[in-house]
Amino acid sequence: MLRFSRTRTLFLFGTSMCTLTTLGLLANPGVFAQLSYASEQGKAMVAKEQLAMAHDLSRGFQHVADAMRPSVVSVSSSQKIRTITTRSNGSSRTGNSPFSRLPPEFRQFFGDDVFGGMDRFERLQPREGIVKNGMGTGVIISHDGYIVTNNHVIADADNVTITLSNEKEYDAEVVGTDQKSDLAVLKIEASGLVPADLGDSESLRVGEWVLAIGSPFGLTQTVTAGIVSATGRQNVGVSDYENFIQTDAAINPGNSGGPLVNLEGQVVGINTAIASKTGGYMGVGFSIPSSMVRVVTDRIISNGKVERGWLGAAIQNVTDDLARSFAFDGTEGVLIGDVVPDSPAESAGLQSGDIILEFNGKLMKSANQLRNFVAVTSPNTSCSMRVFRNGKEQTMSVTLGELDDAKIAAYMGKGDSAGFDDLGISVQSITPELADKLNLSDSEQGIVITEVQPGSLADNAGISEGDVIASANGQNIASAKQFGEVADAVKSDRGLRLLLQRDGFSRFVFIRSS
Repeated sequence: MLRFSRTRTLFLFGTSMCTLTTLGLLANPGVFAQLSYASEQGKAMVAKEQLAMAHDLSRGFQHVADAMRPSVVSVSSSQKIRTITTRSNGSSRTGNSPFSRLPPEFRQFFGDDVFGGMDRFERLQPREGIVKNGMGTGVIISHDGYIVTNNHVIADADNVTITLSNEKEYDAEVVGTDQKSDLAVLKIEASGLVPADLGDSESLRVGEWVLAIGSPFGLTQTVTAGIVSATGRQNVGVSDYENFIQTDAAINPGNSGGPLVNLEGQVVGINTAIASKTGGYMGVGFSIPSSMVRVVTDRIISNGKVERGWLGAAIQNVTDDLARSFAFDGTEGVLIGDVVPDSPAESAGLQSGDIILEFNGKLMKSANQLRNFVAVTSPNTSCSMRVFRNGKEQTMSVTLGELDDAKIAAYMGKGDSAGFDDLGISVQSITPELADKLNLSDSEQGIVITEVQPGSLADNAGISEGDVIASANGQNIASAKQFGEVADAVKSDRGLRLLLQRDGFSRFVFIRSS
């Protein structure tokens, strides 16, 4: 009882003290304000300590911008455009008339006098060519003046000018271009330049900070910051070989060819495209990874062109249904749909239905991955493969050949006959990869129209890229070569009746040259 009484006495004493303290604070609000301010002061001190981390990141951005400045250049290109064309009667006209692109069905609303006047208007136009100017960015990759940029920045240019960070200008020589990767190498006569350090794009992680540097809208040495939004982006439709880094660092027209840089000051990508509905930045930009840039630039500098490895097999992704049909557990790996005769794949013993699980020690997860991996491997390189066939895995080896567009065109059945030029179209046989890219259904048979020349017979008939030619003059078409034979056999005055498939619907189109 005594112990309990003492405890109770202490508790009452403590309660009394708390009550007195509270009453004292209420009676003296100044003391309460002092305690509250002290608490806020403590929070502020902690916040300032945390702000130091933000300052460190900001200083990191500054250091990267300073380090990259002498390695980033502006690229200006100019191309003389000839606007004068020759009529069938021998007279000339320019393409600058406001009526020159008016569709024929609208001409009836203006009358013949207007179009007679149009000819007089055109004869007053200058007969000289006009100059088309382009602007982009480049990255110095050697002390003696080699520069990498995008192919589309300097494509078809008559003159290319490089401006360094100190505003000094140089005329540039185009060493070589590679349209398939959208890269180009330039050379200026200079020495003592500061080359950028190409980093390892394979080690990039989603969420990592990166900076984009370039000349958007001609504003040189512009730096924007963002993160790596994704890696390995494919089927974007920018180039033949795609393995893009996606970033939300602001990229705009003029940034093309400029570097994407990590916080170690290393170039991990070359900015090349944006996804946009307006033509300007909308938060989605794409960069060619430095791993691809390194291979392409080295081969251009060494050989003036890019030599790519070639396997010689039609490949496709493994779907759930296909995997089950081959008694294969999983959807990773690359399925062989066909093997090109006399190709490295045939020599290695690959067969239709094989699934490549591993190529040269690297796991294969998609057809695009294998295609890119083979392409960056030098021709005549011996590569190991782990292949699934008939329920078992086996190891094989293949010596890659050199990618040759002529060989592929012959295998694909692409015709080079003049009849195609007369029609104004380019066609290609359907492959699993092309069908996947164009979202063609398995039921669509025939050949795909890959290009339609503006103002051609095909264009006037309403034919579009991506249309599938199922038959020509009643004959089912299975290859581009067969289509060429049918087109060549038809006299121009008789014309061609084509059965086209588009968006799941079929329609007939008749085209005739006269």
